[in-house]
Amino acid sequence: MRVLNLLVGGPIDLWPADLKAGRVKGDWIGIDRGNLHLIDMGIDPIVAIGDFDSLKPNELQLVKTHVKDIRQSIPEKDDTDTQLGLKVALEEHHADRLDIYGATGGRLDHFLANLWMVLEPRFRPFAPKIRLIDQQNTITFFLPGEYEIKKEPDKKYLAFVALTPMDHLTLFDEKYRLDDYRVRRPISLASNEFVGETAKFKFASGVMCVIQSKDINRYN
Repeated sequence: MRVLNLLVGGPIDLWPADLKAGRVKGDWIGIDRGNLHLIDMGIDPIVAIGDFDSLKPNELQLVKTHVKDIRQSIPEKDDTDTQLGLKVALEEHHADRLDIYGATGGRLDHFLANLWMVLEPRFRPFAPKIRLIDQQNTITFFLPGEYEIKKEPDKKYLAFVALTPMDHLTLFDEKYRLDDYRVRRPISLASNEFVGETAKFKFASGVMCVIQSKDINRYN
């Protein structure tokens, strides 16, 4: 299975511990300032993508020194830099799984653009291959069907976020269950939990976002 990683230029303090420690395996595509962060960690991206408007001239030159494949876009464009990176990862490098880091923090408009990418017709068929990962959350996407997912050891909470209206949603064995529920509008069914080490669910239409999450310093 070919796993590709994308690093977007979101806040470093929201990176998961494995990324901060350099333990994430696989090739990387850098998105805008994410390229500079990768190079600082001793990782040369296989592709650097972006308008690079967040880089100083000497920083951009450093990226060009370390990366052979530079895809520089203009700031005034229809696609975001992350959308361009997603397209390259899926269409040119044929990723079986695409883990995106640095895409959830900072500006909310950027986060929402990243979350909703899977609703675009060109990306929707690839939605199950995409994960957004940060310090507290792992976000995955599902198309209609029946699924069993595994609990991540460090995560407590489980959320089912219907990104679209949805028919026949059933949560079989979670702490809070549903039976043949019709979702009429996008909604976050938050703060559910695993009962065991797996959870089963199914739905007949729409796009589902599943989030495994944890608190950090909850009582501080």
